[in-house]
Amino acid sequence: MNKTWVDALAKTRGARGEVMAKVSSVAHALSSHVPLFIALPFIGIISCLWLAGCAVGPDFRKPAAPDIGDYTAHPLATTASSANVAGGEAQRFNKGSDIPADWWTLFHSRPLNALIKQSLASNPDLKAAQAALSVARENTLAGRGAYYPSVSAGFSATRQQDPPGALAPVPSNNAFLYNLFTPQVSVSYAPDVFGLNRRTVESLKAQEQAVRYQMIAAQITLSANVVAAAVQRASLQAQIDATRRLIEINTHMLQILRYQMAKGYVGRLEVAAQESQLAQVTATLPALVKQLDQQSHLLAVLAGQFPSQASAEKFELADLQLPQELPLSLPSQLVAQRPDVLQAEANMHAASAQVGIATANRLPNIQLTANAGSTALAIGQVFKSGTGFWSLGADLTAPIFQGGALLHQQRAAKAAYVEAAEQYRSTVLTAFQNVADTLTALEQDAEGLKAAAAAANAAKVTLDLSQRQWKDGYASYLSLLSAEQADQQTQIALVQAQANRYADTAALFQALGGGWWHRAELDQADSIRNKDEK
Repeated sequence: MNKTWVDALAKTRGARGEVMAKVSSVAHALSSHVPLFIALPFIGIISCLWLAGCAVGPDFRKPAAPDIGDYTAHPLATTASSANVAGGEAQRFNKGSDIPADWWTLFHSRPLNALIKQSLASNPDLKAAQAALSVARENTLAGRGAYYPSVSAGFSATRQQDPPGALAPVPSNNAFLYNLFTPQVSVSYAPDVFGLNRRTVESLKAQEQAVRYQMIAAQITLSANVVAAAVQRASLQAQIDATRRLIEINTHMLQILRYQMAKGYVGRLEVAAQESQLAQVTATLPALVKQLDQQSHLLAVLAGQFPSQASAEKFELADLQLPQELPLSLPSQLVAQRPDVLQAEANMHAASAQVGIATANRLPNIQLTANAGSTALAIGQVFKSGTGFWSLGADLTAPIFQGGALLHQQRAAKAAYVEAAEQYRSTVLTAFQNVADTLTALEQDAEGLKAAAAAANAAKVTLDLSQRQWKDGYASYLSLLSAEQADQQTQIALVQAQANRYADTAALFQALGGGWWHRAELDQADSIRNKDEK
């Protein structure tokens, strides 16, 4: 009988068109084994299962992509170029092009590639995000258990003595002292009449996706941070080298002025001015060294190491190649690529499912139970004929008065959905702002590098002329040192302009989504998600 009942119940969860046909078979099975007054409630309950295909609450719909054609008011095609300068190549924006998964390899730096590989494998924050995804995935799988009946088995053994003065002993052999052995199996099942279980699992799946996109964002951010830190470290090292040369030049100039003052050629004012200049240049060096060490420590921590284990390998801007072809995703594609936008969409989906959960909690709930077992006075008689028992039960509970708690919980869920929808819109606007800011930065970086290169070239010409004039006796050595000082200052500005182009190029790849959809492990997980949703 139990097998027939379970099989019939399982079939009712299939196509709703077959439910009523199955009800008759279940009714026949029940009426042939149990009294009619017990069978009728089960027949009525099972006949209601055709509602199981419906779920209260709103069905989530993916937000439409913004109807926007460009990221900036003035679309960009190509940036300015600077000839004979590292990182001065013109960059072209290929609208609609795809982004590679390992976009950092476009800089053609083996040390950088190795550092990012190590960071993706060892960074503790990324590992924590991956563990959080495992937690969310297991919670989703645990929530799916509500779809199935709950089965439990038990065994009890007791020794009992009834009072001698009792009117009738419990056992049939009239014994006052006896043992009782009872094995039994219990089955309970809550038909998902109003979709409470389905909305709960839907919410858990959406939360899992939100955590997944958060993990993907952590990967992209980590890669971009490593590139930015490596570029900044290379820039700082070049600035430190130029600053030290400036200190040497100013020290030499001060020595000459002091000699000239001792001979009476210059006054104390000129010497004091040079002393002040040397002190100002020297004061900039500790700050640059501090920043350089901090970037080294940052790179070590991003790679999952302690600061004392920082790599001694130096990064130089000359070893990096500026990507000249930059993919620029269409605005309609950005919302489907940016992990933070997809995370906000998943949060919105979870909030939508919570509305269905709050609605279903206000509706009746059905609980079906079945127990079967055997009880005997001796362990060897447990499974003999005549010792079995069984019971069927059905509970219907409906909230009538909860002090308004369920109503306000439903309203709160609806308000939370509105909140999630507005947060999604804010995230989309921020994503477009990031791309627009980065495109503008790349355009101005190219112009800034062009101006810095022109200044460096002019300072170099001045230095060459000063060297010739000094050799021919037409200029003083102080004039030569001044030209060398101006040259080093323009070199510092040039290095900073070069670093800006490299760093903002990496920022563009991050702003466009980082090409995570080309990663095999993430793409496979996304395919599984789409299959489950269908």
